Amino acid sequence: MDEPILALEGALDAFSVALLRGGDVSATSLSHQAALEDGLRLVRELLDAATLRLEDLGGIAVGTGPGGFTGLRITIAFAKSLAFGAKLPLVGVSSFDILDVAAEAELRVPRLTVVCGRPGIACMRRTEPARMQVACGPTTATLARVTTEGEEIAIIGATEDVQSAALERGLSVHFIPVGTELKAATLARIARMRPAAASVHEVAPDYGEQPAVKTQS
Repeated sequence: MDEPILALEGALDAFSVALLRGGDVSATSLSHQAALEDGLRLVRELLDAATLRLEDLGGIAVGTGPGGFTGLRITIAFAKSLAFGAKLPLVGVSSFDILDVAAEAELRVPRLTVVCGRPGIACMRRTEPARMQVACGPTTATLARVTTEGEEIAIIGATEDVQSAALERGLSVHFIPVGTELKAATLARIARMRPAAASVHEVAPDYGEQPAVKTQS
């Protein structure tokens, strides 16, 4: 897409919105608690500041997770509604890809890109030269599924959540920091290089592991 791109991301950190226009990105964010109430207001303020309407955009990008369940669900709903209403193409981008692109250092292989949507639960993507493997679940058990005891590996993303489990497995870990740029801004840059979905309905959230549900009898 060469036209302006609006990007919405709510799975990784606070709900954030970015506008990519030419080579320039404008981005802003809300607190986690305010996404439902103020998310669309943030979109409008960003477009107004750029003197753009939705119809002036070339497309919309959205982070598809995994990550925080509530933020992801709200953000996908916002993005689909905006794209459908304005008849704009929609591009979905994985949280794993956003974190990899946001890395401050050169990426190594093998590496784990880690997302934690809630305490004790992680989704991990192991990247090697010839393959990728994704696993989600309790942090320690998931790490055991995608690593070999004592191996050397790079980890990017939710590194604090896996440090103790990595030490227990005797891994030789190189932690890769993620930059401070808002995730929506990184998402917008990725989306410019990605094809849009054939239909907005094809863009689906990746929740990793479903959140715990309590039932009452």
